[in-house]
Amino acid sequence: MTDSRVPEDRGQLARRTVLVAGGVAVTAVGVGGTLAANASAAPEDVPQDACYTLTSELVEGPYYIDADKIRRDVTEDQEGIPLSLALKVIDADTCRPLRNAAVDIWHCNATGVYSGYEAGGGGGPAPTGAPPSGTPTDTPTDTATDTPTGTPTGGPPPGGGGGHQEPTDDDRFLRGTWHTDRHGQVTFRTVFPGWYQGRCVHIHVKVHVDGEWTDAGYEGGHTCHTGQLFFDEKSVLATAVLEPYVSNTATRTTLTEDGIYPQNGHEGGLLYLKYDRRHIGRGVHARLTLAVAPDETNDGEGGGGPGGPAPSASASPSATTG
Repeated sequence: MTDSRVPEDRGQLARRTVLVAGGVAVTAVGVGGTLAANASAAPEDVPQDACYTLTSELVEGPYYIDADKIRRDVTEDQEGIPLSLALKVIDADTCRPLRNAAVDIWHCNATGVYSGYEAGGGGGPAPTGAPPSGTPTDTPTDTATDTPTGTPTGGPPPGGGGGHQEPTDDDRFLRGTWHTDRHGQVTFRTVFPGWYQGRCVHIHVKVHVDGEWTDAGYEGGHTCHTGQLFFDEKSVLATAVLEPYVSNTATRTTLTEDGIYPQNGHEGGLLYLKYDRRHIGRGVHARLTLAVAPDETNDGEGGGGPGGPAPSASASPSATTG
């Protein structure tokens, strides 16, 4: 991989070319412990059998835009609880950190809207005719006996599930790309996402390797990982009573109801969270280690949740893959 000019943190658009191949469904584990800096220090030389299994490959969703800004702070003018998202990318076979990999994140805002898709509703409030549930009231559960329902409740959001949707506007809030450092780490500043009908609260992520950083962004290479990051129910319920989240009247799908989340804890992208439970509005720290296969291509077209490929609008009218 060519290690050339690393872009500065400015509003510069990235243009990337990635190889296309079918996705591979696999499973993974994250790193435990606290949010302290030492959690990022995976050993450089460890036996292969002591390393991580692959992080779950999941569906890309309809709202990915391959022209995100090269930046760590993706907040722009969006209101919401401050969120620090720390990710570490390692080679699952060797446990070595992947340096200068390009990491994309994108997610909806506090009221469930994706930038670039506001005109089409992208996420957004529930479709007309679907009664909103208001503030979530369900009790969070963490027991092993919880059984996922598979298909999310309610219909898909405006803009639809299934395949990629073309953007309807030029806004790019809550989207960004940045490089991993020599420890394989990258940290984004954003806001805690909201929800929209058909999906639990989540953040999308992609990892690109073997490309080159140029003045235009990240060129070439391929996508070795496409996944989603999830939040436990306790944190979501804590945010739901604060503005602007309390104004989101879309029907909410819980973590156990979501049709994309693999229902396997940190192995499937469930984030480790740290925040003041009495004052979550002051900010949330989230982190996870992504163990990837850098020689493989996983672009998210074939990935899915429980049971393999992700649901599509044609296969299940009530499912959404955003």
